[in-house]
Amino acid sequence: MAEGSIRAAGTSDFLQLDIGEAPAGGRADWLARRLREAIADGRLPVGSRLPATRVLAADLGVSRGVVTEAYRRLGEDGQLAGRGRGGTVVVAAPVAGPGVRASGGAVAGPGVGASGGVAAGPGARSSGSRVTQRRVGGPSVGSVVTSTADPVADPVGEPAGEAAGEAAGGAGSPEPFASWAGSGFGSGVGTGFGTGAGSGFGADIGPDVFDVLRAAPARIDLSPGVPDLAAFPRAAWLRAEREVLAGLPAAGFGYGDPRGALALRRAVAGWLARYRGIAVDPEEVIITAGTAQALGLVAQVLRGAGIREIAVEDPGSLGARQHLRYWGVATPPVGVDEEGVRVEELRASGARAVLLTPAHQFPTGVVLGGARRRELMRWAAEAGGLIIEDDYDAEHRYDRPPVAALRSLLPEQVCYAGSVSKLLAPALRVGWLLAPPAYREALVDARRFADLGNAVLPQLVLARLMETGELERRLRWVRRRHRQRRDAMIAAVRRHLPGATVHGAAAGLHLTLTFGVRDLRPFGAHDLPGSVDSARVVDVEWAAAALERGVKVQPLSWHRQRAGAPGLVLGYAARTAGEIAEGVAGLGEVVGLGGAGSAGRTP
Repeated sequence: MAEGSIRAAGTSDFLQLDIGEAPAGGRADWLARRLREAIADGRLPVGSRLPATRVLAADLGVSRGVVTEAYRRLGEDGQLAGRGRGGTVVVAAPVAGPGVRASGGAVAGPGVGASGGVAAGPGARSSGSRVTQRRVGGPSVGSVVTSTADPVADPVGEPAGEAAGEAAGGAGSPEPFASWAGSGFGSGVGTGFGTGAGSGFGADIGPDVFDVLRAAPARIDLSPGVPDLAAFPRAAWLRAEREVLAGLPAAGFGYGDPRGALALRRAVAGWLARYRGIAVDPEEVIITAGTAQALGLVAQVLRGAGIREIAVEDPGSLGARQHLRYWGVATPPVGVDEEGVRVEELRASGARAVLLTPAHQFPTGVVLGGARRRELMRWAAEAGGLIIEDDYDAEHRYDRPPVAALRSLLPEQVCYAGSVSKLLAPALRVGWLLAPPAYREALVDARRFADLGNAVLPQLVLARLMETGELERRLRWVRRRHRQRRDAMIAAVRRHLPGATVHGAAAGLHLTLTFGVRDLRPFGAHDLPGSVDSARVVDVEWAAAALERGVKVQPLSWHRQRAGAPGLVLGYAARTAGEIAEGVAGLGEVVGLGGAGSAGRTP
């Protein structure tokens, strides 16, 4: 059975609701209370659109009547109102008393209160249920009424090949992997591998390695980190763009705020509150050209503040390390195990900042555990450390409950980065950055002098998709599609790579395969199994051989700074089930472990 195959029933990304918290016989009461709390603490501000009753009921595994009753009660309180096909909208919110901050701090997610303390349990009475309220006549200005039906994919069909080279159907050249010739990778693990940043592995990778790999032709591209680009909502985007242009005044075509368009900053604040448990004021949101630019801005600011090292997970994203190093910041490695980053190693490194992917660690797919989160928070408090949270694909989960963002727990010491690259398309180059107060002004300055801010029109179009609920509907639809493709890849791995161990299947857009081990030991700096060492095979050679056969993947070694067992990182979101099966079959031939009738192993 694949890792993470247990279904996460009764949970919803919306407000990170978990029906397991509801008392027996009191589910409607519990849901109404949670909604009141979210309205009171600012996660659901006036104008917010709630999920359709059928959608939320399906997520929580309850009857539609439970959700309808909860909505009705808040409607009687005057806090919600139905808008027909426009859905159910928050129309009134409690007026916060003196000293109560409605946004920017930790929110009442699982176990955390709005002021950063421990939240009252499910049985606590909401203090906002009978207080003075402010009302508005309807949803936020400029919102567009749309159908609540699930979207239909644009009639572009399945991808027929994203590059002209693919149309030719030819196999690729192993050129992207050629720089490892003679570096030790071609002669087996343990010789010239490199045990630290800047030696062996790190010294032999050029800054354009991903550009070269993307340009290499391949029949089947299983590169990780790419969503289903054929499912981009072209019709919805064009419709929203026409609506934005129709209402945009002449002044809207001038230079904008370097922090980003206010409409998008508001929409992002609402999205993060509803789906990541983060309460933040739109004034605190900085729109960036994707997470890559966010990391560059953070590196510049920290270096200016005298911080010359940002610790990173090992294994961890090669691309992220490249961006940090470009700006003159060292990236000491910190090991990862089945609970996430090893905080004791982080302490020992002496680093004052760390880059993490806690909701779905790249590339292992592990979730930062509760005990490890508390340990990390102690490190941040005691060392004055800064956590840079890369929340790169948290929306894509299949078999597990939603995971709270670290930013929702420790806003003063977490710099949070996200984007729509994995949700819509990386070509949009739109992301966001939430900075702690100590670094906010410097980051805005860095953003201003980078390029005066993102193009405004795409920001306004994206804001419209968020405001109207189109983005949520697309996420639900594409999540089902991604799940099917993930299942197809797991089945193909079982058939053609029976010796592989699958990691990270419960969420995300990729799987990581390791060979010769059953647990997460290959992800740390541990002794390698003798069978792997004696075989003198490496994942770089596998990736090069696969590319010669027209299948594009990434070697796990790319994302390491220290020694470990070989592995491959495979993306599945952008390929059809048939392409996935064919590609994995090719990998089976390369690795030499193919054969039917034997199931792949999992941790």
